[in-house]
Amino acid sequence: MTVAVLLALAAVAGIRGTWSPCGLSMVSAINPLAERARGNRYWLTTLWFIAGALAGGAVLGAGGAVLAFVLRPLADRPALILASAACLVALAADLRVAGFHLPLHPRQVNELWLMRYRRWLYAAGFGLQIGVGFATYIMTAATYLVVVLAGLAGSPVLAVQAGLLFGLVRGLAVLLSSRCRSAAALGRLHAGLSRLAPASLRLVMAIELAGALALGIAAGTVVGLATIAGLAAAAVALGRLLPPLAGLASPARRRVRVAEPAG
Repeated sequence: MTVAVLLALAAVAGIRGTWSPCGLSMVSAINPLAERARGNRYWLTTLWFIAGALAGGAVLGAGGAVLAFVLRPLADRPALILASAACLVALAADLRVAGFHLPLHPRQVNELWLMRYRRWLYAAGFGLQIGVGFATYIMTAATYLVVVLAGLAGSPVLAVQAGLLFGLVRGLAVLLSSRCRSAAALGRLHAGLSRLAPASLRLVMAIELAGALALGIAAGTVVGLATIAGLAAAAVALGRLLPPLAGLASPARRRVRVAEPAG
C-alpha cells in the first residue's frame, strides 16, 4: 500500500510542479519557436532537458534512499501509521489550514543561461534543478511527502524509483509546447494551463487524502482509522469553508464610473 501511494504521489507532485513560476517559464523558454530562433533543434534540447530532470529526480530519490536505510528497522504498523499521519500533514499544508504551510523556497532558475551557455548546458542544467524538486518553487507539500514515504517504505531502490518518476514527469512537461509554432499558440497554451491550475492542486489533495485513508486501513487500527477519517473530513470541510469566508471578509469592490471630460 505504501508503494502504491508513494508512486501516485510522486506522479501528481511532478504534475503539480508544472504550474510553478519556474515550470511555466520553462514551457515558454524551451519551445520550437524559441529554439529555432537560437539556431537549435527543439527535439534535441528537450532530450537534454528531460535527461537533466531524470538526474535531478535521481538526486531526490537518493535523499529518500538514505532515509529509507535509516528507517528500515521500523516495524510495518508504526511505519504505516506514520505514513498516514504524514499524508494528513501534507493535506493540511496544501489546504493552508489555520495558515499552516511548509516552506515554498521561492527561487527560479537563471534564465540568463539561455544567452550565456550552450544548448546542452542550459537545457540539462534547467532540467536538473526542476527534477530535484527542492531547488525551485515547491508547489505542493506532496514533494516533501514523497521523500518521507520513500523513507518509511524502507526500500532504497524504491526511493530512487520514486525520485526518477517525479523527475520524469517534471521533465516531460516541457513537451507541452511542442506544437506551438507562434506566439499566439504559446499564449493559448498558457491560458489553458492557467485554467487548469486549481484542478491540479485538487488532484494532489485528493491523492493525499486517499493515501491517508488507505494507509490507515492498512495499519489495521480501528481507533487510528477513526481519528484519521475525522481529521481528513475536518480538513476537507475547512478547506471548502475558507474561500467563502475570505470572500465575505474582503471589502466589496465597487465600480466607479469616471465622467468623461466634455468635448
